Amino acid sequence: MVTIQFVKARQIFDSRGNPTVEVDIGLSNGAKVSAAVPSGASTGKGIGRILERLGAFSFLRSHYLRSLLTKLEELFPIIFNNMSTLLTFFSCYLFCFLGIYEALELRDGGSDYLGKGVSKAVANVNTIIGPALIGKDPSDQTGIDNFMVQQLDGTVNEWGWCKQKLGANAILAVSLAVCKAGAIVKNIPLYKVFLVGLLGTDITMSFEYSILQTLLATSTWCCRFLHSMSSTVVHMQEINSQCRHALDITFDLFLKDAPWLRFIHLCLQEFMILPIGAPSFKEAMKMGVEVYHHLKAVIKKKYGQDATNVGDEGGFAPNIQENKEGLELLKTAIAKAGYTKEVNKTYDLNFKEENNDGSEKISGDALKNLYKSFVNEYPISSIEDPFDQDDWEHYTKLTCEIGEKVQIVGDDLLVTNPKRVEKAIKEKACNALLLKVNQIGTVTESIEAVKMSKRAGWGVMASHRSGETEDTFIADLSVGLATGQIKTGAPCRSERLAKYNQLLRIEEELGADAVYAGANFRKPVEPY
Repeated sequence: MVTIQFVKARQIFDSRGNPTVEVDIGLSNGAKVSAAVPSGASTGKGIGRILERLGAFSFLRSHYLRSLLTKLEELFPIIFNNMSTLLTFFSCYLFCFLGIYEALELRDGGSDYLGKGVSKAVANVNTIIGPALIGKDPSDQTGIDNFMVQQLDGTVNEWGWCKQKLGANAILAVSLAVCKAGAIVKNIPLYKVFLVGLLGTDITMSFEYSILQTLLATSTWCCRFLHSMSSTVVHMQEINSQCRHALDITFDLFLKDAPWLRFIHLCLQEFMILPIGAPSFKEAMKMGVEVYHHLKAVIKKKYGQDATNVGDEGGFAPNIQENKEGLELLKTAIAKAGYTKEVNKTYDLNFKEENNDGSEKISGDALKNLYKSFVNEYPISSIEDPFDQDDWEHYTKLTCEIGEKVQIVGDDLLVTNPKRVEKAIKEKACNALLLKVNQIGTVTESIEAVKMSKRAGWGVMASHRSGETEDTFIADLSVGLATGQIKTGAPCRSERLAKYNQLLRIEEELGADAVYAGANFRKPVEPY
């Protein structure tokens, strides 16, 4: 039996220049794999993270308060070290009270890297997790994930295992690397590994793999940074004792809110496109790239050269004044590219940040009616995070009223957490899961969230994070889990294109068996 021989973690940097965790795993057969974890827009721990999460209170966001706390930490390091320990113990419960449901990403705090260093998470891998995994079978993904989460970490809150002790970034880096190592042990491509987790299929049996080619999904304009995100559709069916893989439909994020846009009357965070009419993933990418470049030209002509600068995920952030202006920009670019019939739109709402004075607010019912008006006026296919993460009532109302024809995606609402997915299924709060493995912290829990979603008849969209690395894991994940959808940024910035290029390689590997998902992106396969 091939076993784990060593586990080595290090601090590297993500696409925003922030530290993150990378892990190498060496096997007894001489093979070695590496995996790196992404990070969302909100990171940190202790005081810094609490201040971030209490953003509605303007005085807590004060630069002066942050400066004061930093100075106090310098003057009284012992007190602050003890405070950090107490916050580490209590914060997973406090975050739930504050509406923060992601597994905790462990950051160092202090002055180095503005508090965002990950040396503590790296040390936890090298001194606690790594030594405990020596000699274990890397193909036992569930066993290793459960061992790390339940025995080595052991912290819980009302939503399950919160990874508070070791850090979700430490645990996930190992979980991803173990998954890659398992593929090597089984001598199969990474995307085929997930069949075992989903269907319990014996991977020694004969498979016919077909890719449901990715559809480029146009992301709707959001009031923050303009990005281009893609979602890839994966199809997996048991037919005559065989399984078929499909490439995801891509959600290309073209517009993302800019910092200044939060002060005007916008509620949308991202605008994406969905090329449902493409015959293949390769052609879907062509559509997305062409629309992106036409959009750049449209923005440059209307707003000037500076407006074509891109954000963290490659999207544009022109100074649009209202929601429909963003939708019209996208509509114009799609028409200029000649894909009016082939491309639909989608958008993402963001309530992670508020105006400093809290003045720009809208009731849940008014917001619901606004979305319905957009759906009636534009070819909208998907809406992500339409309400605040705790507004279950209006999620349910919107899903009931337009869920048959529009996908309502839960991101902050669900945070890839099986318990929150279960609650949403019972309350009929949405009809699609945004799959972000670092929100929950292990491959095993991510697979469980997908299985629950599929069984409920939901769609699943695999997703990147704003702070990405060159790791292409989510491309294989989306194909292997038959999510049917993937969003991983604009066709711009190499950390985003790395995922698209991996999908192109998978399509090429599957050859003539590749099949494009098209309009079936919400339910590309039967529930597993």
